[in-house]
Parts: sequence; C-alpha cells; structure tokens
Amino acid sequence: MKHFKSILFIFFLAISCVQREDDKPRELVYSTDKYADLVSLFKEWRTFENPPKLKGAPDYTRSSFEKRQPQFKELRAKLQAIDTTSWSISEQVDWMVVWAEMNGYDFNYRILKPWERDPAFYKTIWTDKSDVPAHEGPTHHGTTELWTYNYPLSTEERMRLISDLKVIPSLNEQAKKNLTGNAKDLWITGIRDIEGQSMVLKNFKTQEEIKGDKEVVSVIDEAIASTDDFVLWLKEQAETKTGPSGIGKENYTWYLQNVHLVPLTWEDEVMILKRELARAWASLKLEEHKNRALPPLEDANSPEAYEKLADEAANSLINFLREQEIVTVKPYFEPALREHLGEFVPRDKRNFFLIGEHYDPRPLYSHFYHWFELARMEFEPNKSEIRRVPLLYNIFDSRNEGTATAVEEIFMQAGLYKDSPRVREIVYIMIAQRAARGLGSLYAQANEMTMEEAGGIHSEYTPRGWMKTEKELLIFEQHLYLRQPGYGTSYITGKYLLENAMAAYAKRLEEEEGVFVLKGFFDELNSIGNIPISLGHWEMTGSNESLELIME
Repeated sequence: MKHFKSILFIFFLAISCVQREDDKPRELVYSTDKYADLVSLFKEWRTFENPPKLKGAPDYTRSSFEKRQPQFKELRAKLQAIDTTSWSISEQVDWMVVWAEMNGYDFNYRILKPWERDPAFYKTIWTDKSDVPAHEGPTHHGTTELWTYNYPLSTEERMRLISDLKVIPSLNEQAKKNLTGNAKDLWITGIRDIEGQSMVLKNFKTQEEIKGDKEVVSVIDEAIASTDDFVLWLKEQAETKTGPSGIGKENYTWYLQNVHLVPLTWEDEVMILKRELARAWASLKLEEHKNRALPPLEDANSPEAYEKLADEAANSLINFLREQEIVTVKPYFEPALREHLGEFVPRDKRNFFLIGEHYDPRPLYSHFYHWFELARMEFEPNKSEIRRVPLLYNIFDSRNEGTATAVEEIFMQAGLYKDSPRVREIVYIMIAQRAARGLGSLYAQANEMTMEEAGGIHSEYTPRGWMKTEKELLIFEQHLYLRQPGYGTSYITGKYLLENAMAAYAKRLEEEEGVFVLKGFFDELNSIGNIPISLGHWEMTGSNESLELIME
C-alpha cells in the first residue's frame, strides 16, 4: 500500500474526541509518538478488559457494559492518537495487535454478545490446557482451570481452588438474567457444555485428594447444585428459542478483517475452502494410485503396539526436524511433544483424529507444533510485552491453527514419510476434513445452514467416512465454530496465508540473491510470536500488501 504509514496516522487521528459519562464531548489532548506509551496503554487496556466483579463473579450485565463504554472509547481514542510514522515495523505491528483487540471488544459488545446469546460462555470448569495460547471460543474471565493444580494441595492452592469454585453459583444466577438471546443452535448445543461441567464436578469431588476435605466438597456440592439448576433453566428456555445463531456475511467479513486481521471476505473463504477440499480429495486419489501396489497401513491393535508406534513416531519427527534443518529444535520440543503422545483406543471408539493416529501418529504430531509454540511462550518469552501474553478473542487463530495445519503438508513435502509413503494419504484426509468442516461453518455463520446441516458437509466430505465413526467430535467442532466466527476456517485460511508469507519471503531473498533456508523461515516466524499471519508477513518481508484490504 502506497504511503501506508501516512494512511495509518490519518486513520489513528480519525476520532478526535471522546465522550464523558455525561456525554459532553471534549477535545482529545492525549498525543504521543513513544512506543513505551503504547506498552503502558496496552496494560491499561488489558486491566479494563477484565470486567469488574458482581457478587464475586465477572460482571457481564448490560448496565455494566453501558457504564464502562465511555472508558472504552477513551482508551481507543488514546490508541488512535499515537503517531507511529517513525516506528519500526515491529513496533507498528504491536500497535495493530492492540487495535485488533479493541475491535474485538467492540464487536463482542455490538454483535457477538456471548454473554447474551451463548450459554456455553458460562462454562467455568476446564480440565485440560488448550493447545493454543488461550481457550478456543468465547470464555468468561472467572474460569477454574483444574489442570493448573498440583496435589496434594498446598494451603495457598487450596484457598485458590475454593475461591475459584465459589464463582460458579453467582455466575450461574447472573447468567439467567443475562441470557436474553434467541440463537437456537447456540442455546440448545450449549446446554451440553453446562451438563458436562456438572459431571466433571461430580467426578472431581470423589478424587482421593479431595473427598476427605469437607469444606472443599461442600463448595463443590454448591457448584453442582447451581449448575444442575442452571441446566434445568436452560432446557425450559430452549423451547422458546427460534432464531439464527450465525452473525451474517457482512458482520463475519468485518470481524475477520478488523479483529483477526485476516485479509479475506466471507466469499473469499468459501472459494479457498472449496478449492482446498477439491485439491485434498484429488491429491488423495493420486496418492492412492501411486501407492496401489503397496500394502495397506496397519493400525495399532493393542496398548503395547500403540505405545511402540507413538514412541517411534515421536523420535522420527524430532529427528527429521533436526537432521533435515526444518526448524531449530529446542531442548523443550521433545518433552512438550511426549506429554501428548496419546494412548491406545479400541477401533469402535476412535474419532477422526484417533483413526489416523493409530495408523501413524506423525501427521497429528506434526499438528502438535502447537505444543512447541506453547513451550516457547514459557521458556523463551517474546521480547515484546504485547506479544508475550495470549492475544484476546482468539486473534491468534490464523497463526497457531494455520501454522499447525500448514506444517502437516510442509513436513510431508520435505520428506517426512519417505519410509512409509501411504502415510501421505492421511495428510490429505486431514486437509480435506478441515476444509469440509470450515466450509460448513461458513454457511452456518451466514445463516444459510443450521449447525446440523453444516455438520453434514463436515461429515459427508471427509474421505473414507472417518467423520462418521464418532459424533461427539462433530458436534464439538461445529459448535465451537458457530460460537467463534472465523475459527473453523482458520486452519485452512491460516495455512493459505502462511504459504503466501513463505512465498513472499522466498521471493524477496531471490531478488536479493539470497538463499531460502526453511529453518531460517520457521525460526524467524517463531521469533515473531503468536500474532496474525498477516502481521507476521509484514514483519518478515517488509511488505504490508497483505493488510491493504483491511486498512483501505
């Protein structure tokens, strides 16, 4: 984009005043060109974004949002008044991250409103760490992360657990007042999440480390009673819900571009996912033809066989990355991977991913690049305070899900499966599945399909019937993608954007008579952090062309 910095500066100054609580305008006197002021504003913004408490729970009442809106407008005006024209690209990228987060808050306030439309928003209990920087989908600010506790509980940790659990009854009561939306699919499917919370709590209180602590058990019982009562209320209200759950094409495109910084439209994503679905199917059939004389893959049929297969797969992947100079393999890579090798599951209980994993785990373990990235956040925090923490509103999806999906094929094309060519077939099956589920989610967000109909595309267009073996995964994925616009497509569109960035990076080197080194590309991408691919593209190539659609 020509004169991009000047255009940005003009855009930043577009709002020249903010509103006081009495709605009287005042001139904006805040103006700065110091990067340190952006960092300070970021901290102020993150403090604001965490809502105040109401009876011990985060306050998502309409009156609270309305009361806080003038403060939000002032924070946004401060951001827009920062002059970045003399800043480095990296610093300007950080400004864009804060801008996108503020847009996410604004969109949630105006359109998405998960606290009004989405019962699953009120799920409090989480048993596992997410494989991306934060929980997938809209999540409230008072969650109980059971996976963070070590047993036996210290005195401090015991009090933290009690404090966490005490949020549940208060939040559930608040939810009954806040949930005024009419999104039928979100409502009905969200009940499952709250029912699941009750089951987790009932199991949790029977654990050896917990069941003897009367105070903790009492708090858990209160949380269970409140959750069960909430479920009954949701089921009663479900009979009245008749409205659509998608946000519509126009809102979807705005959200995609202005929050997740994905330079595409709803229509663009439909085209990309259709193309990728066809490419994956065609490539699969070509692989099957090429491999027709080879014996079929055999799945692990016992715990011992699976354990051996998983160990060999982990060794193979780590050695491949190191020996073929794909990426600098850090000491924390292998431990991070080995925590997630999985376990044997009988054939009749395997979902889509477990089917492939029992033939050869390496395609799925390639996607577990996720765990390398999370370990990097822990052991090598980004130098930028703005990038050091997970971005809000799943803004990281094009980067983290896109990269994890892209490397499945990149590692394959770089030679990972020379020892077992039929494994390439699994990679294309995984690409097809992600394209099909993302395509279904697009139609659901456009309100052209129900969630169930979107799941039909997801199921029918996944090769070999692998999505028809176990329905829970199908429901989980389509529900998540309806709750979080853009997430279902981010695997494929993020892959597309990463490949664009790689191409631009290689072209720049070629023009400068340099040499493209795959390890150099991934190491630089990793150093930039978990920010949208469009911003990574800008920082790695010096070109902001990928942002033109967003900022024009």
